[in-house]
Amino acid sequence: MADKSLELYVHIPFCVRKCEYCDFLSAPAGADTQQEYVRNLLLEIEQKGVRCTDYEVTTIFFGGGTPSILKAGWIADILNAIHRNFKVRKDAEIAIECNPGTLTFEKLSIYKSAGINRISVGLQSASDAELRELGRIHTYEDFLKSYDLIRKKGFSNVNIDLMAALPGQTLKSYEQTLRRVLALKPEHISAYSLIIEEGTPFYEKYEADELLREKGEKPQMLPSEETERLMYERTKELLLAHGYERYEISNYARRGYACRHNIGYWRRENYLGFGLGSASLLENERFHNTTDLTDYLGGDYLAYEQEKLDKKSQMEEFMFLGLRMTDGISTECFRQTFGLTVELVYGPVLEQQIADQLLRKEDGRIFLTERGLDVSNYVMAQFLLDK
Repeated sequence: MADKSLELYVHIPFCVRKCEYCDFLSAPAGADTQQEYVRNLLLEIEQKGVRCTDYEVTTIFFGGGTPSILKAGWIADILNAIHRNFKVRKDAEIAIECNPGTLTFEKLSIYKSAGINRISVGLQSASDAELRELGRIHTYEDFLKSYDLIRKKGFSNVNIDLMAALPGQTLKSYEQTLRRVLALKPEHISAYSLIIEEGTPFYEKYEADELLREKGEKPQMLPSEETERLMYERTKELLLAHGYERYEISNYARRGYACRHNIGYWRRENYLGFGLGSASLLENERFHNTTDLTDYLGGDYLAYEQEKLDKKSQMEEFMFLGLRMTDGISTECFRQTFGLTVELVYGPVLEQQIADQLLRKEDGRIFLTERGLDVSNYVMAQFLLDK
């Protein structure tokens, strides 16, 4: 019997300085803490590898935080440990998130030698004023220097992260960011709207503005909902005109460069997380690591909040994760997975969403229309089943 596929995620919870908008599990830390963390990652990888001998790793993703803050040799050590303890496909996608200002030619050389073949760079904006407001540590010039190093080192699969609806951002400044990034011809672009998360400095600063936006009134510092909508439309128009295919709500790629790791997540493939707070889905069981750094450094690699998903939850996730992708979900795959037709489970919902021109059914697939993509959160909420 063939090995089952498995994706691996490695969380690096360290950064130079925490951004004002960030609610991820991350914080600055000294070299000693970082080294001790890597030591525990190696132990966790070894422990979990014993239980995954019948899996084949198809993707490895280093996320954070800022993974590129670590010494490059430590990243190589982590990858060596994964290769020792897991079966890794020769053509596996191995990606790392990097921030401008944390890369050197030497670092990138070690990444390349260790097998990393995809680099994701967090630019967010080409405006230095907007970057300062976000609390980013880099300038646009820093980004260009890092991007140049990445290309000179021969990386041919590069993503650039962008953000819209930033404080003080205008449609003109956002379009300028888009055009500057497009001129660099990356293989992949992720374009997200800023979300003001509770518990962040941004929430304290912009909570009143966010409430005005929700009421449909004009905020003082954040772009209006109408401006954000225009940014969203401009993203689609410009990227399509420059040869980027939209394969997910916020992700665009040149043909053949869609992020395999993210696609696996949206298709509910098995994935296993290492490191602080990392999440896993293994044979329809969800769990996560401890979120307490002291406990993790003390050797706590236990699975917390383990939940075996029932068929109802699996079907819900199949629909609202799968519909994030522009090619939607396969009706035959639904039937094979659950032993039921999607029409039997979701008939009235599908009929209504199709009638409202939010969904389309074609060639055995169900997917969001352009209009449906614009209101995707509403559409996906319709696929939550009553108990």
